[in-house]
Amino acid sequence: MSDPIRILLVEDHAFTRDGLRATLNLESDLRVVAEARSGEEALEVLRQHPADVAVVDIGLPGMDGIQTARELKRRRPDMRIVMLTAHDLREEVFASLASGADAYCLKSARPDLLLLAVRAAAAGSAYLDPQVAHHVLGGVRAPEAGSPLTERELDVLRLIADGLPNRDIATALDVSVSTVKLHVQEILVKLQAADRTQAAVKALRAGLL
Repeated sequence: MSDPIRILLVEDHAFTRDGLRATLNLESDLRVVAEARSGEEALEVLRQHPADVAVVDIGLPGMDGIQTARELKRRRPDMRIVMLTAHDLREEVFASLASGADAYCLKSARPDLLLLAVRAAAAGSAYLDPQVAHHVLGGVRAPEAGSPLTERELDVLRLIADGLPNRDIATALDVSVSTVKLHVQEILVKLQAADRTQAAVKALRAGLL
């Protein structure tokens, strides 16, 4: 049996922190090994308690979640960051991804989505809450000069963000399923992404969407 994913929980509200800890520790493959109430405390705690994934509230007092994520990544480049927020503001999503966050999850999301985000981040993938993905990627624009993606590939990426499978994407774009599969493969190759969500995240970070 492999070792559980070690989690650093950074949340200033005790009630929320208790709920998150309980949810995460119910899973046999996850373990909260350290907690902090601020970004500054998280940096101190990390010295004594190495972690694989940090679950960080974006609205921390003092050093906010975005600054905390950036500093955690600077000190531990291999650490994965799950950003937790009550909002799905486009600007916050962009800032979080730019800071190095690997996943973005709403506090109002179902517990299983938080677990999915943590596991995806730990595995080296990326995760965007479906509500966030729909909101942020719903208005993709035509590719700018120098963009590696074609306009049709961006169309496919937008529909992926909406949660559509290949068959439904094919129907929406009036093309065959095999054509959609080719577009998806091209997107993954061009963005050097392991999966669809990571492709969307990389596109956001690169300013393509």
